[in-house]
Amino acid sequence: MEASWPEGSAKSKRQTRRAGCWKFLSLVLLQVLISMMVVVYIRNCVKADPSASEPSPLLEQPRKGSCAPARRPPEITILLWTWPFKKSSPLPKCGRVLGFPDCRFTLNRSWYPRADVVIIHHRDVYHSPMLLPKGPRPPSQRWVWLNLESPYNSYNLHFMDNLFNLTMTYRRDSDIFSPYGWLEVLQKPRQVIVPPKSKLVAWVISNWKPNLRRTKYYQVLRQHVHVDVYGHGHMPLPKEQHYATLSQYKFYLAFENSIHEDYITEKLWKNALAAETVPVVLGPPRSNYERYLPPDAFIHVDDFPTPQQLADFLHRLDRDPIQYQRYFQWRSQLKPFAFLSWHIHYCKACWALQSRPTQYQTVRKLSMWFR
Repeated sequence: MEASWPEGSAKSKRQTRRAGCWKFLSLVLLQVLISMMVVVYIRNCVKADPSASEPSPLLEQPRKGSCAPARRPPEITILLWTWPFKKSSPLPKCGRVLGFPDCRFTLNRSWYPRADVVIIHHRDVYHSPMLLPKGPRPPSQRWVWLNLESPYNSYNLHFMDNLFNLTMTYRRDSDIFSPYGWLEVLQKPRQVIVPPKSKLVAWVISNWKPNLRRTKYYQVLRQHVHVDVYGHGHMPLPKEQHYATLSQYKFYLAFENSIHEDYITEKLWKNALAAETVPVVLGPPRSNYERYLPPDAFIHVDDFPTPQQLADFLHRLDRDPIQYQRYFQWRSQLKPFAFLSWHIHYCKACWALQSRPTQYQTVRKLSMWFR
């Protein structure tokens, strides 16, 4: 016997199904509309700034795209108190290259009362406090202490206590971290080809001091391996032949003039890595270097009990091309970026000052911190 339903119940059921279908279709249409809006938004972002998602080689974070809030932060005026070492060049235009709002740089000291930031290079003012800015200091103005020298070569630090608001050095614990170089990750791996080498060990030295550790170490090392020495008082190295000359060598002595945390200079980044030679480093401990480099990207003198044992190791690598090539494998995914100009440091400051919250602070014992 078949079951039968009242006519009203069947009609009600059809209406319920029809209402459910409309709700489902409405939901699908809403989702499609939202998806189209998102696609259009992203497409507009990419068109406006196709590199918005790519990390900038000069910054520690990705650049902000044009789809960030439309309201731009107010332009920061930065007064450069001096050109470092009195060597002038055109003022930087960071925003054109790096994709963030530019800063207004000036060397005109009449802007001092209106400047948001004053960057002061230590080596140009350490002789006397009278070389520092004078006159009333705007309450919201921040002074940045810029110094890329080691504590060993930074004199009269006590002049700087209770004056500066931010530090800008090669040290990672600086307010504005500005190293001599860094490694960038390649977008895709590449094949590593070791450049042809015809010579063994090179060293460029411009400041020869017999009492420094690097000089004493070299004097013993040279008894066991030949080293070609360039620089003042040694073989000439014209600027235009810098990389071509050093790239002929299998090893480069990246010996720092003093031993301090994070003090890893152009001797490693420019003279060795940029010239595609293997650096033999003398500086802070290996663990400090490994914060910046893969462990097989360099040879540390501390890994050998004596300079003679280091020399023996270099001779073994010279005779074993397979083992020597291991010091280049990291280049398949990374590339070095060496210090090029002061503009890079100033642009890092411009970006950092825009990125960090605006707050007032004073470095009370800078002479105690930087040692």
